[in-house]
Amino acid sequence: MPMPTLLQLANRMVGNLGTPDPAVKRGRPGEPLARDAGGTMTDRDAWADVTYETVAPGVHRIPVEMPGEGLAATNVYAVVGDRSVGLVDAGWFAGDAMGDLERGLAALGAGLGDVGTIVVTHIHPDHYTLAVELMRRTRCEILLGSGERHSLALILDRERGMSEFGVSLQRCGVPRSMVESHARSDVDVALYAEPTGWLHDGDVVLLGDLEVEAVETPGHTRGHVCFAGDEIGVLFTGDHVLPRITPAVGSEPTDHLHRSLADYLDSLTRIRRRPDAAMLPAHGVAGASVHERVDELLRHHEIRLDQCGEAVAAGARTAYEVAKQVPWTKRERALDSLGPMDQLMAVQETRAHLEVLSMRGRVQQAADPDLDVYDLA
Repeated sequence: MPMPTLLQLANRMVGNLGTPDPAVKRGRPGEPLARDAGGTMTDRDAWADVTYETVAPGVHRIPVEMPGEGLAATNVYAVVGDRSVGLVDAGWFAGDAMGDLERGLAALGAGLGDVGTIVVTHIHPDHYTLAVELMRRTRCEILLGSGERHSLALILDRERGMSEFGVSLQRCGVPRSMVESHARSDVDVALYAEPTGWLHDGDVVLLGDLEVEAVETPGHTRGHVCFAGDEIGVLFTGDHVLPRITPAVGSEPTDHLHRSLADYLDSLTRIRRRPDAAMLPAHGVAGASVHERVDELLRHHEIRLDQCGEAVAAGARTAYEVAKQVPWTKRERALDSLGPMDQLMAVQETRAHLEVLSMRGRVQQAADPDLDVYDLA
């Protein structure tokens, strides 16, 4: 998902809806959310306007608010067992997000102190920072994918992280003035801390009474992990597979930029090879087919790769020049019509597509000590 500043670098299963608390400015208290004949929420953001929603046996989606004007909420999944509660992701520790989580748990007959383990899909603040705060308050366990070690180190070392980010943007051909004006971090380092444990592919974790398997899915971040609950037919997809938007790739201040899209496509293919499951995403409506959405995302990126290749054929040579020639968002907007930080993200994502084109032999990288320059192969 698109994340602000440095870390901007950011339907069919119908469950039981928790009644919104009248004190919470979410939805219309006492009224069910609008759904069509097939059970799909008809209000685009209705998924964020509930206290909780039961999406599978023992699994409840609790949307917690996000700051800013982007996505409305992060879905926190509470897995309620006989003796404890496990969470998948925890949200951004900002605004009333902790209150949203507490109210959702209370509606399920639980409290913050009942949370024993939190598995986090990736390091972005809207997934990780509330988990850190909860760990500090209750001493619960946080488990994070081992591939996020380097990214966490860069977050904790702000100066080094911003230096790597700025250099990568300049190599994309972004004007220095634009980099200096907008490539900055507003994320509070104090919100971060080391997890209590690191996860590896295939590790099994008990959340409540449900065993979930860690499935490494690098791409959106280098250490992104999905969690498979095969016994109940669900996949907690984090930001790897989202129902309405295409997850951002290439927006990390690391040398991983050169593999981000390739890794992401490989990860999508890996998920596609698993049995289909109900998608439980970090943002948006839960319950759609994972396979169907993966197929859509793979098609999207093939179209984008073709567009980038056509831009190189037309004379664009850097990621910045290519990004100016391809359309952005579903409205097909020009690059310069986007906000400053969105422009930088778009350039980084374009670079990731050019790297895949280079790996496929469609373009080649020319020798240049200061810029990543591409020509047709």
